[in-house]
Amino acid sequence: MPHLGRGVEIPPAAPRQDDLPMTRTVALESLTPDAFAPFGDVLAATGDFRLINEGLCHRHHDRARLDFGPEGRAGISIFDAVPRALPYAFTLVERHPEGSQAFVPMHAHPFLVIVAPDEGDRPGRPRAFVTDGTQAINFHRGTWHGVLTPLSAPGLFAVIDRIGTTANLQEYNFDTPWVVTDR
Repeated sequence: MPHLGRGVEIPPAAPRQDDLPMTRTVALESLTPDAFAPFGDVLAATGDFRLINEGLCHRHHDRARLDFGPEGRAGISIFDAVPRALPYAFTLVERHPEGSQAFVPMHAHPFLVIVAPDEGDRPGRPRAFVTDGTQAINFHRGTWHGVLTPLSAPGLFAVIDRIGTTANLQEYNFDTPWVVTDR
């Protein structure tokens, strides 16, 4: 099995959809602010900006609605995730009821973003987006989402989320796998 370094092996590509018993498909979508708006914010160096640092830097200001709740504080962690491949099968989604969670890649590679609407405290039909390699994302509080899913190495991300003493993770496993395809 290939290695990422630091002793982490890259798993083989997910089984083909035809090889998985009773799967459901999710077509891959390009990540746009409008399509992603029900779930969170797309962070990108586009649109309006202010010049700062003696005119040598564009500041694209206030791009995400960060929310850490009344009992939390902002924290920055570094995640190092194993890359995956398409088609990508998953059953697990999660949400953070106490705060938002932003993923900022520390590389210029696209990554997969899986989200689902809330339907009575359960995730609905998932959607899958792919970033363009220059985007980051912020999940709003309570948004059902898949796990961090880089599509190539390195899988390094800065994650800005809530640090606190109350539980901030709810997981849900679908009975039948979903498979993200690029068609």
